[in-house]
Amino acid sequence: MVSSIENQKTPGVLPWWAKDRGFGLINLVTGFIAWLAAGTLVLERIELYKNPDYITSCDVNPWISCGTVMKSAQAGIFGFPNPFFGIVCFAVVITVGFALLAGAQNLQRWFWLCYQLAITAALGLVIWFWSQALYEINALCPYCMVVWAMVIPLFAFTTARNIVTGVIPAGEGLKKFFAEWSWIITAILWLLVAATVILRFPNAFFG
Repeated sequence: MVSSIENQKTPGVLPWWAKDRGFGLINLVTGFIAWLAAGTLVLERIELYKNPDYITSCDVNPWISCGTVMKSAQAGIFGFPNPFFGIVCFAVVITVGFALLAGAQNLQRWFWLCYQLAITAALGLVIWFWSQALYEINALCPYCMVVWAMVIPLFAFTTARNIVTGVIPAGEGLKKFFAEWSWIITAILWLLVAATVILRFPNAFFG
């Protein structure tokens, strides 16, 4: 198997986001925005450690409150605050983005399969956090939602790229579908999440 993913196909056949530079840009943008959100949560968490009565910057009302979410059991499922884990993971995503933009080559198929597994696990965590925020904690964390919003396209385009480049075996029909519909899939997932949040907490948005 050819080592460089981009060399497996004629470059002109691949969508721009499936080429090394395009995919690097997607990783850099989504990773950096998510890293900033996680970093902000780390700073807010530190302030809460110093002062349990501290009001976080996103405590808007009873339904939109980072403080409420941070004080929940779900906010530390790894034995420490989740944002600390997030800043490490998204730093890896940023590093992958920079490496691809810098022209990194010869990344083996096993690397992309491991990366797929990691991003899929990230989406699984996002789905779990979403369900907990809406139906158990009953409060929203805006910075957390920024992370959700970035993990969705990261997952969609990582999966699509791995399919269209042959990392994940698939027929030509499935490759064509992901090559053409990745943006639509991302938009639909964004809309579904937004709709569930608004329907669950209408008072937070409409009074």
